[in-house]
Amino acid sequence: MTKEEQTGTGVVLEAARREKLRKIEELGFDPWGQRFDNHASIRTIRAKENEIVQEESAQHPKGPKVRAAGRIILQRKKGKLIFLDIWDWSGRIQVLIGAGQVGEKNWELAQCFDLGDIIGVDGELMKTRTGELSIAAEQLTFLSKSLETPPDKFHGLTDPDLRSRMRYMDLVHTDGVLERMLRRTKIVHSVRSTLAGEGFVEVEGPTLHTIAGGAAARPFATHHNALDIPLVLRIALELHLKRLLVGGMEKVYELGRVYRNEGIDQRHNPEFTMLEVYQSYGDYRSMMDLTEKIILDALKAAGLDFKISWNGKEIDFTPPFARKSYDALIQEHTGVAPNDSAAVMAYAASLNLETAGKHPDVVKNEVFEEKVEKNLVHPTFVTDYPASICPLTKRKRGEPDVAERFELFVQGMELANAYTELNDPDLQEELFSKQLAGQKAEDSMARMDRDFIRALRHGMPPAGGLGIGIDRLCMLLTDTASIREVILFPLQRPESH
Repeated sequence: MTKEEQTGTGVVLEAARREKLRKIEELGFDPWGQRFDNHASIRTIRAKENEIVQEESAQHPKGPKVRAAGRIILQRKKGKLIFLDIWDWSGRIQVLIGAGQVGEKNWELAQCFDLGDIIGVDGELMKTRTGELSIAAEQLTFLSKSLETPPDKFHGLTDPDLRSRMRYMDLVHTDGVLERMLRRTKIVHSVRSTLAGEGFVEVEGPTLHTIAGGAAARPFATHHNALDIPLVLRIALELHLKRLLVGGMEKVYELGRVYRNEGIDQRHNPEFTMLEVYQSYGDYRSMMDLTEKIILDALKAAGLDFKISWNGKEIDFTPPFARKSYDALIQEHTGVAPNDSAAVMAYAASLNLETAGKHPDVVKNEVFEEKVEKNLVHPTFVTDYPASICPLTKRKRGEPDVAERFELFVQGMELANAYTELNDPDLQEELFSKQLAGQKAEDSMARMDRDFIRALRHGMPPAGGLGIGIDRLCMLLTDTASIREVILFPLQRPESH
């Protein structure tokens, strides 16, 4: 069918629905509904199946009276009987509407039903001859008219772009989508619950910043008219949370959106949810223990065991998670001595990686990304990174070239990043200056956040800091390959008409 034919068909179908809308109003019903109290979820109604009993004096089994509300997702007519399937977020159930049981006016109303309409039903729970649990309708309430034709019941929404754009229909018509999104809410609730149990307090930092900081990423730029100043959407939560450590808030976290003006792929969306946690008097080892607890609690909240399947592969979250040093992993997976810069550069060149003008540690990290990350299948804490690529991290005592940092990898994907936080203001200013040298004006951290340096000069306690990508955690715990499938409304191009 051509696009023009589809448009023409759509106009005809909408006209038919609007005619039914007019008839509903003529019958004296409000097509947009009213408050509908005391209805039970379909799951709760289905749980009453064992209350259907055969009484000696009754010709048919008797069931409890129930009240349900839901969207019509299946409809078929047979003489003076209409069969409907209605759906709510807990399940679906069949509704039987008989002309003799609901009365003339309700029967006329039922002739106006379309797929996608939302109705209320009062009736008796029963089983059909084939054993299907159903509601025998006695009273109908119209709650909302659908003027658009829903997706084909057999094919649903199959186009990925359309599914994301019309998430409201994707939730109803694509198996597993609603369950996945509800599991995400359980995971997020679990994260907050775990942190509260450990004595952390949740705070809300600003999303509009005058200076982009806390990460190496390109920000989204905007402008505040009243103050006539340029602003950026935050790319990280870090620097404001550390200010709170200075202010005496010893255990703080924020779970919120951050924005990076970068590419879109299966693991990246420009707007995503980040958890950042900071603990006074801790270090990166404290954060390892906390990270493990957060993830294990989230597994339990999601109804999962330690061993799960993701993208057809097994992940074993049985604690404790593996802990391996950055250099040891490079040695293991490349055979190259990680502290031999010449050997690392030569190995990188053999992988066709660009080395000209790059710091040896930057090249080494590109080798790590190319050869090591994909082999980290089960949760692995990678510890002790090169200090030169970690400007916000405290150096290891006695090893100034090593930063007390870890990244947690699962199935080759970075899930968490943590530091023993740098709290020396002079060293922090020096490292910022080195990092900013040569940065383009539009890039992150092209200007130094001098107020943050001033805050450090007032004394920030030694601390551990942690960041976890919530969307990626949800990907793993919902067996989802694309980040877009765990975000209700991922960024998309404007729809063309």
